[in-house]
Formats: sequence, structure tokens, C-alpha cells
Amino acid sequence: MILILLGPPGAGKGTQAQRIVDTRGIPQLSTGDMLREAISSGSPLGKKVQNIMDRGDLVSDEVIEQIITARIKERDCDGGFILDGAVRTVGQAKMIDRVLKKQKRALDLVIELVVDEEELVNRLNRRIEETRAAGKPVRADDNEETFRKRQAVYREQTAPLIPYYEKQGKLRKVDGMGTVAEVASAIDAILDEIAAE
Repeated sequence: MILILLGPPGAGKGTQAQRIVDTRGIPQLSTGDMLREAISSGSPLGKKVQNIMDRGDLVSDEVIEQIITARIKERDCDGGFILDGAVRTVGQAKMIDRVLKKQKRALDLVIELVVDEEELVNRLNRRIEETRAAGKPVRADDNEETFRKRQAVYREQTAPLIPYYEKQGKLRKVDGMGTVAEVASAIDAILDEIAAE
């Protein structure tokens, strides 16, 4: 099964993706991890990525496409995978569709974690207070201003993926405001249904 989890920052995508990795035995492919793996492999593509990043430039969609193409040919992806952070724009979604088509594969499912963004801000502020109360350091990017900017970027760049995948009939929505276990249960029900088709 090949799937994507969508939702704004703080929606719990990482938590749910890790749980799917553990329970379904399919890898989670993150763009950042794939770039780091390419560099550490010392391959010609890895060296190209290293040079781009050393210059402080952004890695182009073309290079990302080459890296994803190489990664999903590896044996651990035979049974499927979760794409994490590789699809943030409609352009990238089209690129993923193209990569999969070349390998005679297709995206099975996109799960959108539907959340209340204001409640996520409240949760963040509570977490910051708890961290401070425990005498622990708060991460520099863990603040409301940065979080709201990330939410705005998501709405502007990534939210257009929702109608894109709806048109393909691949989008399923899950209430992301429940407990981790409740959200997991709702996702599992969808995954079981798709697997049974």
C-alpha cells in the first residue's frame, strides 16, 4: 500500500506514520532522510545533492524525483510505503504520480487529518508551559509565531492537494482531534478497507 498523510503542522502525522510503520511493516519515506541517505551513499547522485546543499541552495524537484525513483526501487518498498514530506505542492504530487506510473505502480490512498488549527495552537502553548514548568529547555522553533507561519504555509502551498486527490477519488478524511489511539483506530479501519479491496 502506498499512502500519504496530509494535515497541518501539529496534526500528528509523524506519530501516526510511525505507528503504521510499526504495525504494517512498510517504510516511511521522508525527503530529508532520503537526501541524507543519498549523500552518505557516496553515489554520483549523492555527490550532486551534497554540492547543492553545500552551496546553500534548495534541491530541485528534478533531483528529488531522481532520489525518490531510486529509493522506491529498493526491496523494502515492494509492499508499499508512506510518503512523508515528499508531497507538499500540486507540482510535487504530479511528479510522484509520474514516478509511480513509470514503475507501473500508483498511490493507493491519501489520509487527511482534519484538525482545529486554533486548538493546535492552544496545545502547543500548553506543551511549552509544561516544558518550562518541568525546567526543561523549549526548542527555539517551538513558539506560537513560528507555528502560525508554518500553518499559513501549509494552507497556501499544501492544502491545494486536498481537491487534487479528491478528484482522483483517493482522499479520505479522519478526525485528527481525538486521542492518538482514536485517530489510529480510524486510520486502521480505512487501511483495512483499502487492503481488502
